[in-house]
Amino acid sequence: MARDLLEGAFPLVWVEGELSGVSRPASGHVYFTLKDARAQVRCALFKPRSHRLDFVPGDGQQVLVRGRLSLYEPRGDYQLIAEHLEPAGEGALRRAFEALRARLEAEGLFAAERKRRVPVPPHRLAVVTSPTGAAIRDVLSVLARRFPLIEVELLPVLVQGKEAPAQMIDMLRRADACGRYDALLLTRGGGSLEDLLAFNDEALARCIAGLSTPVVSAVGHEIDFSISDWVADLRAPTPSAAAELLVPDKLALLQRLRMLALRVHRSHQQLQSRQAQRLDQLELRLRAQAPSLRLQRVRERIEALRTRTALWRSRQSRLLGERLNQLERRLQLSAPAQKLPQQRLQIGQLIGRLERGVLVTLQRRRQRCDALARTLAAVSPLATLGRGYAIVLDPDSGSVVHSVAQVSSGQALRVRLADGEIGVRSE
Repeated sequence: MARDLLEGAFPLVWVEGELSGVSRPASGHVYFTLKDARAQVRCALFKPRSHRLDFVPGDGQQVLVRGRLSLYEPRGDYQLIAEHLEPAGEGALRRAFEALRARLEAEGLFAAERKRRVPVPPHRLAVVTSPTGAAIRDVLSVLARRFPLIEVELLPVLVQGKEAPAQMIDMLRRADACGRYDALLLTRGGGSLEDLLAFNDEALARCIAGLSTPVVSAVGHEIDFSISDWVADLRAPTPSAAAELLVPDKLALLQRLRMLALRVHRSHQQLQSRQAQRLDQLELRLRAQAPSLRLQRVRERIEALRTRTALWRSRQSRLLGERLNQLERRLQLSAPAQKLPQQRLQIGQLIGRLERGVLVTLQRRRQRCDALARTLAAVSPLATLGRGYAIVLDPDSGSVVHSVAQVSSGQALRVRLADGEIGVRSE
């Protein structure tokens, strides 16, 4: 229970001290004491983790241990169960490296959205590295084997030591300012963390982030990571891998070119075949629509129209002739010379009928007049006057006086007799 409480109460810790009493039994575990001038603590590095050590621990070495506190219950001793062991100097560099990486990452220098696209293959490549190192030989060898057409220029700089970051910064800025290169390859071979210290420089990282030309970083071996790797536009695990990433394989290109040439040839043949078929179709259409054939059709159509016109004219002429004959006959029948004798005969007949009618009418009218005269004579006042009667008239109005009341004393009157009129005056 005490061990559980102890292990649960303390997280992983880093402890720096001097190795003492280092032992490595057949089990593969490493046991040692970590001490300084004031205290010491027993430590154990078990087999699975001891195999990961990249140095041989020995007495007197100054180391940095990462582990957790525990209790060895059979003896009641406190001990440190180590998970990682490294020389103390490299540990300080590692802590500084991790702190710088975290700070630059928080600023966004490692963000993918700010990285530039690296052209593959670049037309002209600048390799910023040591002219005597293995990295430049590996890069040139891979480029010559894979893609000998690329233009490569070596920009020599120091890649290790205090002056290396300043030289690399100056060379990168000059290469970027000239605008001559499509990509910049910053590289060197493998080494310890201290050997790669120049590529973990903050000023170099900010320089890489501020360039306009895409930067490829290939520093150390595949397991090595540097600040320049994270801030660069493309990271390659090794210099050779960087060369392989930057250029295509000429054999693959040749194979692709052969395939493309074959596709172009096939496409050309298919196109020729389609064009030949279209040409045959156009030739048939041209023959079908040849000017001579079209003229022949036009001539045939004109002849047909002429024939139809002649037939129409003949038919119209015949119809017009028949119509003219009918009109001529009607004209002959209705000619004045033909109708005069008949009209004279009719006029004579009408005159005779008119004369007879007039005589009959006159006779009838005479007979009626005689009858009316006899009737009138029978009722006429004149006949009455002839029998001795007279008619008294008012001379002013000419009206008949019917009563004595109409006459005043001394009034002048007119009296009509059968043979004339006389004037009288009443008394």
